[in-house]
Amino acid sequence: MATPPPSPDLPPALVARHGTCSLLTPDGELLTVPGEEAARLLRDMPPPLVVHAPLTARRLGLPPLPQPTPWLDLLELFLFAMPGRTVPPTARGLALALGLDDARIGGAEADLLPDLADILLDHIAARQPTPAGEEMAALAVRMDHAGWAWGPSVLAALRAAHPLPAEALQPGDAIRVWRRLPKWEETAPRPAPSSLPVPIADARRRLAEMLGAQAETRAGQADFAGAASAAFAPRLTRGDPHMVLAEAGTGTGKTLGYVAPASLWAERNGGSVWISTYTRHLQRQIEGELTRLYPDPAIRRQHVVLRKGRENYLCLLNMEEAVNVAGNRGGPSGGIVALSLLARWAGVTADGDLMGGDLPGWFGDLFGRGTIAGVADRRGECIHGACPHYQRCFVEHSIRRARQADLVIANHALVMTQAAWHAMGGDAASDEDNIPTRYVFDEGHHVMDAADSAFSVELSGLEAAELRRWLLGAEGARSRARGLKRRLDDLVVGDARLESPLDAVLQAAHALPAPGWSGRLANMLRASTPAPPADDPATTAAPSPDTLPNPCEQFLHLLACQVLARSRAGDPAQSPAMQQGSIECDLHPLAENVSPAATTLARALDRLSVALRTLVDRLLERLDDESGELDPATRERIEAAVRTMRRRALSRVDGWSAMLRAIGETRDDTQLGAPQYVDFIRMDRREGQRPGEQDVGLHRHWLDPTIPFATVLAAPAHGVLITSATLRDENGRGDPEEAERAWEAAEARTGASHLPSPALRASLASPFDYRHQSRAFIVTDVAHDDIGALAAAYRTLFLAAGGGGLGLFTAISRLRAVHRRLSQPLEEAGIPLYAQHVDGMDNATLVDIFRSEENSCLLGTDAMRDGVDVPGRSLRLVVFERVPWPRPDILHRERRTHLSHGAPGEYDDRIARLRLRQAFGRLIRSTGDRGAFVLLDRRAPSRLMSAFPDGVAIRRAGLAETARELEAFLRASADGEHAGPPAP
Repeated sequence: MATPPPSPDLPPALVARHGTCSLLTPDGELLTVPGEEAARLLRDMPPPLVVHAPLTARRLGLPPLPQPTPWLDLLELFLFAMPGRTVPPTARGLALALGLDDARIGGAEADLLPDLADILLDHIAARQPTPAGEEMAALAVRMDHAGWAWGPSVLAALRAAHPLPAEALQPGDAIRVWRRLPKWEETAPRPAPSSLPVPIADARRRLAEMLGAQAETRAGQADFAGAASAAFAPRLTRGDPHMVLAEAGTGTGKTLGYVAPASLWAERNGGSVWISTYTRHLQRQIEGELTRLYPDPAIRRQHVVLRKGRENYLCLLNMEEAVNVAGNRGGPSGGIVALSLLARWAGVTADGDLMGGDLPGWFGDLFGRGTIAGVADRRGECIHGACPHYQRCFVEHSIRRARQADLVIANHALVMTQAAWHAMGGDAASDEDNIPTRYVFDEGHHVMDAADSAFSVELSGLEAAELRRWLLGAEGARSRARGLKRRLDDLVVGDARLESPLDAVLQAAHALPAPGWSGRLANMLRASTPAPPADDPATTAAPSPDTLPNPCEQFLHLLACQVLARSRAGDPAQSPAMQQGSIECDLHPLAENVSPAATTLARALDRLSVALRTLVDRLLERLDDESGELDPATRERIEAAVRTMRRRALSRVDGWSAMLRAIGETRDDTQLGAPQYVDFIRMDRREGQRPGEQDVGLHRHWLDPTIPFATVLAAPAHGVLITSATLRDENGRGDPEEAERAWEAAEARTGASHLPSPALRASLASPFDYRHQSRAFIVTDVAHDDIGALAAAYRTLFLAAGGGGLGLFTAISRLRAVHRRLSQPLEEAGIPLYAQHVDGMDNATLVDIFRSEENSCLLGTDAMRDGVDVPGRSLRLVVFERVPWPRPDILHRERRTHLSHGAPGEYDDRIARLRLRQAFGRLIRSTGDRGAFVLLDRRAPSRLMSAFPDGVAIRRAGLAETARELEAFLRASADGEHAGPPAP
């Protein structure tokens, strides 16, 4: 690209990399300079054009920029010009989104940025005569007043000036987007679905229609659709659903394979099929695949709904409060800029999803994660029918659409929680969603993990303090937190039968940790440490925990003392993950005073439970007694208040009380048989907490969490399909006995073994030619405990591949240490490096960048190991730093003891093999892909190698030899040559 001619009005432009920067000066000179020099030069220049100002400042070693940022961030301009679209937050990603070709983008140097700014400003100018232009002008005036760096340029493009004409939309009205959003309308309840089957032939035919005549033929996809149709057969016996376990190798096309019978069943029977996933990546991927079934967006919106928890959506009431608070501040306001851009987005968004939807994931990077949290219902404070925006609420829109939809795409956590509530009989009269009779669980290998999270109980300081805040609201602090009294105000005031239990609830809530509990706990722990010698004048007596007035804080202190006494905190021999993340110990045998403190706290929680239950019962009585007098809004408010109290408070308090009462029960450690629960104490040392402060809690997990999953979700359903590319551990291929054991283990991990009838099993092999498309290496000369050697190995391999590498780690600390040593050498070689837990961007944004930058590299942990889809040359190398053994914590210890059928070593191996299969599965995503998998662990045992697909030859070699073979293989693939079989 030619350097633009000098112009006195040309702002500087900057693209910052690790160590070096591309800088376009105001005189039009394009420089490549070290980061330190770029930072020095910028001090004497006008604010520069950049892409992602916070990341640019971090790479220059500058302190965080003020808000609003004085720099001209092209991402902010993109948000304003094209709301509701996502884009990788890099110069190249932005250029591709704006339609520039590779020849024009070139190396994405700083001289590209003025062109991008011109394109965006031209796009804004073209909207000037439209209603959208009127809204943009009004918002731009407000943002310009707030100090937005782009304000003058945008107003010039829109030919707008202060003040706007009286007849035009005014700035104060433009930012109040909730006034312009559509309202939902109530519809009649959907009748119960019928039970017509889906014949295999019909499922295959629907699949063929979706694919079209020109689609790539995928071996096994039609067979998968036929097998999946068995989950939609009529149920014959109550409590005995049709369970189908279908393993489909990578590339089978399982998404459309199960959509074919699911959509047919929904159409013919007038019901909804819920498709559940574990990761956000797959939710959006499935939604994208459904364009084949419903090409028209309007029709697709009628038939398909994506559902998440309330905390993921924009809360219009919270946004209104944020606008009012920000509007009262004079002068520059980053809050007004952020809220104005949110208003632009809210007017065009498909569903108001703040997390993984059509709001770019980097919005929080630019304006702070607190901005997103402040406009979402993250604290369960929704007042439902009392909200002035209730009929425009994004959550209520999605709930009502889901009731009428054919296909609902949700996540494992929401699906299991919803099923659990219906199993308990809660909210039967007016729950948020109709309970489906048919489920599809994609990423089925995560069912046990999701159930473990959904059905566990945690009594910790943070959890208990959060419940207190939800009940009492802000206590002596400036906060918008609304307590229960404020939320129920007009429903309760003047009614003694309701005021009395509400007052009892508020009084009982004082047994929970008060504000400042974490600091007090830290002080108590410091005072409880062994005293110095008696002749030391600094000797002080440790205060007794009995002097603590709060029963929950007293109990937490005793738990913390026990875990510190029995764990290996600070022991250099302990694993780094346990040292830096959390420490834990068994609950039994109990330390002194723990049982009496648990009894005291249980009584306090029982008082809270009784008061809450009384309040709930009397609210329900009011519904009955005044059924002919209550208006619909008040009825909805009461039902919503009851539902929320049951979910947010009663279920939690009852679970805590049951766990505490069990502490005092007689325990016979000699009894035979596996326990039902695993109880342990954990102290978390979390990032962001003040030095010396930490959370501590008592945790209760099901030994086998698939039992409650099978009981509350699978058994009441009529049909359940669980699918994944890694349902089974295929150790000992070709051995019928090993194959049967693999299926039995899969049934145990998915809960199928707890149902009356056996599951239907199906296995479809991947269509890929792994022998010629892939290579696998185990490097034999990298020391596992030498960070320098590990970083050098990553550098060597990433350079040999020329980028396109995904580096996977089992510990965040090692990832960060390698990144520090790796970033500059790769950048000097022209390979951008990004990293989870380092770059301050969410996972979806990092994957988008990685996908768009063909020669970049990405470092990540287990979130990048599962569910990431990056086809093509952008991902041609996966490097895993070590065998992903299960974390050796108490929960795993108990499960390997009781669930391994006497073979704990094989239990560990199975977990490691399945994780290796998932990691390898990121590599080959289409028939045209070529790639290599490298494991940097010379200790990797041969018995784990069955994790890799058939045809993949595993080579053990030194680092230099691996790099040479890797480079030759990828070069041959890039040149279109036949790479030939792997060397023996």
